[in-house]
Order: sequence, then structure tokens, then C-alpha cells
Amino acid sequence: MNPPEGSGGSSPRDSTGTNEPWFTCLPGCQTEVPCGTGRHSVGWDAGSLRLAAHPDAEGELVLAALGGEKARCIEVAEAWARHTDDLSVLAIGPRHAGDEIAVGWDDVIAAAQAGQAPSVTVGSGRMKPAAMRLASQPGPTMARMAARQRQAQEETLAAQRRRNDILSLLALGYGFQVRLIGQVAAAHAGRDGGEQVRPALVAAIAGRLGPVAEEWLGIDPDQVTVSLHFARSWGASELTGYGADRRLRISLPAGWLASVWACGLARVGRYLIVGVEQPGWPTARVLGLRSPGAVPEPLDVHADPDGPADVPHWEV
Repeated sequence: MNPPEGSGGSSPRDSTGTNEPWFTCLPGCQTEVPCGTGRHSVGWDAGSLRLAAHPDAEGELVLAALGGEKARCIEVAEAWARHTDDLSVLAIGPRHAGDEIAVGWDDVIAAAQAGQAPSVTVGSGRMKPAAMRLASQPGPTMARMAARQRQAQEETLAAQRRRNDILSLLALGYGFQVRLIGQVAAAHAGRDGGEQVRPALVAAIAGRLGPVAEEWLGIDPDQVTVSLHFARSWGASELTGYGADRRLRISLPAGWLASVWACGLARVGRYLIVGVEQPGWPTARVLGLRSPGAVPEPLDVHADPDGPADVPHWEV
């Protein structure tokens, strides 16, 4: 087992019938992370983070557990692994390539320094929970008080860790943000997570499909209505109404976010891409809609292998 590497996982058989992992249409990408006294390369490839400067990441984790300092690269990889099925990532991450989230490593460092090991306030003084001793209070009351304070401190530390995790993941840049969104969507694809999960998935698809539909049809993103599709087919679409009452109604599986949107395939030429029949990089066969309500057409598409890895550009 290699804890610092986030597991990409393989998607279950998706709506187009392929068993290939969702990221088959994505090239690798990399960035630099301030680590120790320098900057280290952190890469993503085939669904996992790669730490070139830390070949013995497990050994470093053991040393850190014994009191040594943990490298930031490893902290980032652990944060990635903690959030690969976190639905809130879908709400935080970008909606399109122009949706820049301005978080840098200075922000990450400042947030980590601001949240270091707070002491617990008792009355007007500050002391560590283990040091509290109020002789006038009976034992059971003291125990309850200590338990509540321990719980409050644990919740505070958990909130701080989550904040630091999210900032670190955003600081990796757009390419990593998109790939993490794909990983989260793939983790929930094919599941019926109930009413607590469906709204998050619908909102995530709608928020990213809206700008694509605007380019495809000239329709306002607010006029796009999305529903989740659970059957084996790709989904369904229709365009209704006129003017302000115009609506694009479309049903897509959660896996669309991963295998299509995260791979930069949402719109290719004049087509809205709704599924992937034969995934691959830099060539793939996809299903494209020429217009709402039409039968999807199989299309052979190709990407420029020398183009930017963060935002793959595909052409028919």
C-alpha cells in the first residue's frame, strides 16, 4: 500500500458500455510544490499522484509519526486521498477553463500557520485541556467538562485540517482541480446515493453543462435543466419553449462529469458529447449530439498530444 498516492480507481461499466477507467482520455499533468528548502515536482498520471522527489513516501510517513517533520508533498498527497469521494469538491472546484480559482502556496502556508495548535480557553485563562484541575468541582463534572472540551478541540482541528486540505488541493492548479472533480464523480457514478447525494451531483453537472450549452446553442445557462440518468443508455435531451421560456432539458449519468467533462470532451466542434464509446489518448470514439433530441452520433476525435495537458483540446 502507498498511502500518499490517491487511488484513481476504475469506473463501473458506464452508460456507454465501456469498462475502461474514467481517466483513459486524459494525459498526465504536473506542477511544483514548495517542499522543504526547494520546490518538488508533483505529477498526476492514470488516476494517481506521483511524488518524484519522495520515492520512499511510506518510510517518510513512519518517521513523521515518530516526531519528524512531514514533507509538504506528502501532506498534499494525503489531502488528495482524503477527498477523492468528497462531494463538496464538486461545489468548490472550477466550472470551466476560464473559472480561475486564485489560491497560491502563500495562502496555504499562511492558513497553516494561523491554525497551529490552539490552546483551550477556560474562564479568563488559557491552558491545555490536560492541565485543567478545578478542585471545587466533583469528579464526574470534571470528566464531562474535559470530554466536551476534547470534542470541541477535535472538531476545531478537523475543520482546520479540512480547510488546509482544500486550499492545498486548489493551489495545485486547474489541471489537478479538474482531475479531482473527475475522481469524485467517478466514485459516485453508478450509485444511487439517495436524496443526500443526488442534489450535489445534479448541481455539479448543471454548473458545468450550463456554460457548454451556452456555447453549443446560445442558450442562457439558467435555462438548462438537468436530471440524473441511471439507466444503461446515455440519457436524453430536448429543447422546449421560446424566448424566456426556452429550456434545454437533459438527463445525464453522474459519470459524464468524469469521463466527458473532466477529460475536456464536453463540446467538440458543433457537438455536445454525451458519452465515450472507445476511450483513449490522444484518439477516442465518442457519442455526440448535433442538436437536442437527436440520436447521438459516433465520432472519432483526436487531441493535440503536444498541447496543454491541463486543458486538452479535442477535434473531430
